[in-house]
Amino acid sequence: MQSKFKVVHPGVHSLIQDNGRVGFAHLGVTTGGVADKQAYYWLNRMLQNEQNAACIEITFGGLKLHSLCEQVICLTGADMPLTINGQLQRNWCSHQVKSGDVIAVGYAKSGLRSYFGVHRGFKFEPQFGSCSTVVREQLGGLNGQALKVGDELGCDLLSTITNGEKKTTHVKCFALGVMDIPRYHQTVTIRVVLGYQYQAFEKNERDVFFNNEYLVSKQFDRMGYRLHGVQIHSNVQALKSEGICYGAIQIPPDGQPIILLNDRQTLGGYPKLGSIFSLDGDKLAQCGQGAKINFVEITAEHAKQLLIEAQSQRQSIQLKRFQPSSG
Repeated sequence: MQSKFKVVHPGVHSLIQDNGRVGFAHLGVTTGGVADKQAYYWLNRMLQNEQNAACIEITFGGLKLHSLCEQVICLTGADMPLTINGQLQRNWCSHQVKSGDVIAVGYAKSGLRSYFGVHRGFKFEPQFGSCSTVVREQLGGLNGQALKVGDELGCDLLSTITNGEKKTTHVKCFALGVMDIPRYHQTVTIRVVLGYQYQAFEKNERDVFFNNEYLVSKQFDRMGYRLHGVQIHSNVQALKSEGICYGAIQIPPDGQPIILLNDRQTLGGYPKLGSIFSLDGDKLAQCGQGAKINFVEITAEHAKQLLIEAQSQRQSIQLKRFQPSSG
């Protein structure tokens, strides 16, 4: 018995991801990592994984895998239909599969990105401390590339045979309560922590930003989201390049905001209004072209308090035991 899954169809864009790389920006290495950390958190909790287990981030959908082992799987994030051997299964809960099963993930009905994982995660050699795939830098995952037909994804064996005797590691299956499952919308309010360059924008320009709705343009990916709406201009004529954090809101010369995300470049020279609240970044990552974005200001202190409260609330949620199904 082999401990792996084989890619039958890679879908539109499927990448190996974990929490990403931290501490290598001075080398020009971006963080990468899962775009929706909330969905990834629940994936690992339902699979009883450590919180940095490698998974597949599926954008738009269309992934199909052939299981060559006994394992426990789970799908969270965007609403993409999950089937095992053609039988529809619940998302946001774990399922047992066996060797020979075919697992298919359909296309998103709401949201944009889903997360598929196995017990103890997929096994890849970390690069700069992470298995996350950054295609632009050809780092992580399988040779720094998106999944393709025939790729093999290693994982732990749940069953072994020693001296003719089969020993199986029994893994419980869990489900997240329906009321606790995140909902994804195409109209999102993003909270913004103002940055030190905020004063480089006249008051009327700041008012334009906070009092108008912006649309996600066709130029959006894991590197950043370019928005379209009323133009904004700054008084900055020249700016030296500097390090850029997750969620930075850049205003380029055309006046259309760009929100930088996981695969952002490490340096940038456009003036910045501030940065988005990290929890709202998860919501933004589930938006596609045409989604409506509004902005409101939040202080750094308030954002920190809200983050602590959200983490505490999340940890207090109890998963439910789920009767395992097998394809």
